[in-house]
Amino acid sequence: MARAQKCTVGVTDAVDETENGTVAGGAEGRRPRSLTRAEILDTAIALVDSEGLDQLTMRRLGSACGVEAMALYRHVHGRQDLLGGIVDHLVDKLYDDQLAARRQEDGWQDYLVRLAHGVREIAIDHPHLFPTLATRPPEAPWVRPPLRSMKWMETFLDTLISYGFDDRTAVSAYRAYTTFLLGQLLLEVSARGASLSSVEDELPEKTLRSLSSYPNLQRMQKQLSEDHSATEFEEALESLLDRLENGAPR
Repeated sequence: MARAQKCTVGVTDAVDETENGTVAGGAEGRRPRSLTRAEILDTAIALVDSEGLDQLTMRRLGSACGVEAMALYRHVHGRQDLLGGIVDHLVDKLYDDQLAARRQEDGWQDYLVRLAHGVREIAIDHPHLFPTLATRPPEAPWVRPPLRSMKWMETFLDTLISYGFDDRTAVSAYRAYTTFLLGQLLLEVSARGASLSSVEDELPEKTLRSLSSYPNLQRMQKQLSEDHSATEFEEALESLLDRLENGAPR
């Protein structure tokens, strides 16, 4: 058996690793336990928080989890799957903490406010991970602007449609809201020392998940893939100038 560390970044207690990826008890006689995907994701998040995204390799993560890197592949299919899993893990927590208790009668504005504050909390708590949210999802690299969380996009569109938005206005709202929110928060995490370099160089050749679980994304693929950046920039600039004019001295 190889000697390794527990699945907790910064903890140096030695444990034994079995060949099948379970972590065995040491001299204290603790029972062997198997790693779970959730434990691996939590450890990966802690690793990036403490050491930065460039240190997130399968080998380094395996060491932090007390197993050989190959043992991780029982739960994650590679670095891109790991990054997608981290984003899903953070977004699931966001929905549990910020959105689970809201009611339909609270209105779509309440949904957008809660979502924005929850996303900003992710940015503040995990500045080195946050730029990953603004990368292309391997399952839908055509989405503009890009957003790594399929759940976020699908739920966003579904929520607005439930309040009477049609496909066109829901997509328009997605573009405006996501551009504002991610742009603002990327500047904020950059000021906190986070690197904004791309993590998209390793996009897998094959789609990891089908879009069948995301009917809104599947139906709106054409609208979501259209590039209206120039028009949206001019409209946002005009809106900003109008706001500044309203507050300017007369």
